[in-house]
Amino acid sequence: MTGSSARPIRTAIVGAGNCASSLVQGIAYCRALGDEAIGVAFPTLGGYRPEDVEIVAAFDVDARKVGRTVGEAALALPNCTEVFHKDLGTMTAPVMRGPDLDGVSAFMRNQAPDRSFVVSQEPALDKAGVVAALREARAEVMINFLPVGSIEATEFYADCALEAGCAFVNGIPVFIASDPVWAERFRKAGVPIVGDDFKAQFGATITHRAL
Repeated sequence: MTGSSARPIRTAIVGAGNCASSLVQGIAYCRALGDEAIGVAFPTLGGYRPEDVEIVAAFDVDARKVGRTVGEAALALPNCTEVFHKDLGTMTAPVMRGPDLDGVSAFMRNQAPDRSFVVSQEPALDKAGVVAALREARAEVMINFLPVGSIEATEFYADCALEAGCAFVNGIPVFIASDPVWAERFRKAGVPIVGDDFKAQFGATITHRAL
């Protein structure tokens, strides 16, 4: 097993749902298996390997995730993604209570608990609180895994990333990186921004794009 000598990429996650679960499991899996890990198209990219991603903070609204570690939250309901690596004991970053904004839809509030959000009663962090948490964690990159359509919430966290000096990776189809106004704000701040949306091999985006 060969390790990487690259400096860790200190990363914060917004939304500890299925996409975040796959990422957290994948990082732990690659750390455990090293060169024997399978399923990564480019195991070394720019001198970095998957295990170099270090999750240092996470934000969510669900009572089953807030206050727990990111490893525990990755396997908590209502997540239902494939569990391919259960040993997440080293993934100890805290999951903090973010604001609801438009990230909790009426549809999700009206489903059975095992298929919907159970909104935490903990007080939500405001912008100053999120920025302070990012700075305390020394986060360098923020990945947005909020539910699709969370425009207000995505803009809130993009603003927090700007103020904290974090690169912003937008994993959902809400226009941030492709919006000229937002792009210019990040350019002026000297902070990288990429997105909008990820395309997994079997995800909805790549399917409807192919069709």
